[in-house]
Amino acid sequence: MTLFLIVSIAAILAFLGTPLFAVILSIACAGFYFSGIDLSAIAIELYRLTDTPVMSALPLFTVAGYLLGESNTSTRLVRLSSAFLGWMPGGLAVVSFVTCALFTAFTGASGVTIVAVGALLLPALTRAGYDDKFSLGLVTTSGSLGLLLPPSLPLILYGIVAQQMGSGSTIEIEDLFIAGTLPAATMIVLLSIWSITANRGRAIPLQRFSWAEAVAAIREVAWEIPLPVFLIAGIYGGIFAVSEAAAVVALYVLVVEVFVYKEIPVARLPLIFREAMVMVGGILLILGVSLAFTNFLVDAEIPARLFTLIQGHISGRFTFLILLNLILLCLGAILDIFSAIVIMVPLLLPVAESYGINPIHLGIIFLANMQIGYFTPPVGMNLFIASYRFKKPVTEIYSSALPFMFVMLLALVIITYVPWLSLILL
Repeated sequence: MTLFLIVSIAAILAFLGTPLFAVILSIACAGFYFSGIDLSAIAIELYRLTDTPVMSALPLFTVAGYLLGESNTSTRLVRLSSAFLGWMPGGLAVVSFVTCALFTAFTGASGVTIVAVGALLLPALTRAGYDDKFSLGLVTTSGSLGLLLPPSLPLILYGIVAQQMGSGSTIEIEDLFIAGTLPAATMIVLLSIWSITANRGRAIPLQRFSWAEAVAAIREVAWEIPLPVFLIAGIYGGIFAVSEAAAVVALYVLVVEVFVYKEIPVARLPLIFREAMVMVGGILLILGVSLAFTNFLVDAEIPARLFTLIQGHISGRFTFLILLNLILLCLGAILDIFSAIVIMVPLLLPVAESYGINPIHLGIIFLANMQIGYFTPPVGMNLFIASYRFKKPVTEIYSSALPFMFVMLLALVIITYVPWLSLILL
């Protein structure tokens, strides 16, 4: 009865348009109150969050991403990818996938990729002879490709939430960075193969490889090439912790974009920092109250009850994974990725572990679903961003994105049922 009352209160608040963090906080407060637990437990959870060593990586990577988004990094990445991959059949499509994945990985924002990189790639694709519908679907769906690549903010946030859950398995952010590499590559490869196949009969001129252009492209992006080195060599070489690598990346990006390339005026920095911190503040606020909510769930044994309920109808791991993907695809279409992580991971992680699913593998499955959810009709966020940016009816965006969505779903099946793809490099 108490649980029903709490859920009813939350539903009413959500229906009235109450902010998400307030809805979650109200559930936690009501749960603790009816359980006879002092509400100071919420403040304790918030303090425990500040004591998480990797937490400082979130704002630092966010600042770096915002700075890259404000600069001409996207243009340089397109030129570099085109210089080395443009000679391949379907080369420009492959360039689009690789560029969008790298840009999204560092900016952490799918919508920014569509606006910044998509605006460059869409005219280039149509001029090269690709069909308008194909080109529109490509730039719409490519925006979320990099969410599985380091230093993706959703990867870091999943790791933080999973660590706070006190899972039986050790979950390190560094392991999540490695685990996402092959699944992300699988998605890019499958999309590239389909793109080449879909345009086989079309007379699309190939770009001739030129060492002069390749060298020129490298020189233009020379100051940004070390960024992946800081992450890969720094973190896995034992030189930096994740939070230290985030500080190095943020400082390096600031110096390069403001003082070397001089693409961002010093006077604009306060506004960029403000926008970045508003985003981080929103994430941390939802995360903080969600950890209190998680504490209530654990005290009320909700995950255990949920597992018992599911196990009564689903006995096998194979079937559970099908259900998990269906739920996550729906959530990915209606919730932003950060809210989905902090709300659903505390519920799903204990249940998934009960079915023998590695928490790192679960994280990759979770984020792969969120990637697809961004462009899942009818309400995927990227669909509306693309519609607004390219001035196309949203129904046209739907039909353009569907073929790419089916390819991504095939990749999702592989990622879900071939766990070594996520775990073999660990």
